[in-house]
Amino acid sequence: MFGKNIFQDYVLPVATLSGAIVGVGFFSLPYIALQVGIWQMIFYFFVLGSLVISVHLIFGEIALLTPDFKRFPGFVKFHLGKWLGYLYLLSMILGSFGVLLVYLIIGSDFLTNIFGGSQLFYALIFWALVTAIIYFGIKIVSKIEFGVMIFLFLVLFLIFINGFSQIKLENIFISNFELKISNLLLPYGPIIFSLWGMGIIPEIEEMLGKKRKNLKKIIAISLATVSVVYLFFIFLILGITGTNTTETALTGLKNYLGPVFFSFSLFLGVITTFTAFIMLGFTLKKVFMYDLGVRKTQAWLITCFAPLVLFLIGLNSFITLISFVGGVLLSIDGILILLMYKKLGGNKMIIYPLALIFLLGIAYQINVFFINLWF
Repeated sequence: MFGKNIFQDYVLPVATLSGAIVGVGFFSLPYIALQVGIWQMIFYFFVLGSLVISVHLIFGEIALLTPDFKRFPGFVKFHLGKWLGYLYLLSMILGSFGVLLVYLIIGSDFLTNIFGGSQLFYALIFWALVTAIIYFGIKIVSKIEFGVMIFLFLVLFLIFINGFSQIKLENIFISNFELKISNLLLPYGPIIFSLWGMGIIPEIEEMLGKKRKNLKKIIAISLATVSVVYLFFIFLILGITGTNTTETALTGLKNYLGPVFFSFSLFLGVITTFTAFIMLGFTLKKVFMYDLGVRKTQAWLITCFAPLVLFLIGLNSFITLISFVGGVLLSIDGILILLMYKKLGGNKMIIYPLALIFLLGIAYQINVFFINLWF
């Protein structure tokens, strides 16, 4: 009985929240660490990880003080009014487009490295398949999120087993850091993107039932667990590939793990991005239908064609995109959470410094985004 209670009260909620947090963003972290240096990356991870954990804990407190059966848009409207609710909705839609575009980039990049040829060709194939599934609404896909997480951890385990003998400590402690504005706060957006799991917290609260008082513990344990996994991944990939580390991490393993295992790892990565695109696509389509009153076909067209158009016009830099989504759009979410907390009488000594970090991060990331876009 004791074991069952531990599983229901802690293990399952931690696994659910951790699984919702882990996504393709963490593939960028070894490359970021290579650019800024491992010690600087650890420092950024500590500071930004503390920021993200603090805001998640604040949102957990807000969730406990808010009537049940609401999600993030409902929280914003309930506490801050409809206009800021619309601001969040706009931020969420733009962020979702950005994440779908990231999945398209990563999925097609992995396919290109498996089979060779043009990334545009594989991007169109990848997009056509996910678009068809989102249109017809195959329900089974919505039930395999746990399986996706198993795939991700299987990839990490296999890379560790096959690449352990090739890990070199000197690879970890090298750096390509250049003193320029684009590297000054390079880890900001990707780390926030990789650690963000705010949307699932109300689900965790409901999952806990009468044990809701454990919510903040679950949040802290989950984010700490994910952070340890990410740091392990950074050390693992850098230790193997060193200066040959690529933006998407796995593609740099080709000359180290052998063609068969390399292709297998990328194939698991394709499955992960494929199912993640579909699940987010379903969600975004429903947002257009239920929150904005868009008809089903039009909602499908907007959801699926927007990331493809963005890809075709040249917005296909993985690091740039996750930096913008994490550094701007998720930072807006963070500010909205702090505004809700302030309205509930939260500690201003906590609110203002955290809000200032988000505001500075937004200003920096917008500046760097347009520099990278135009120059």
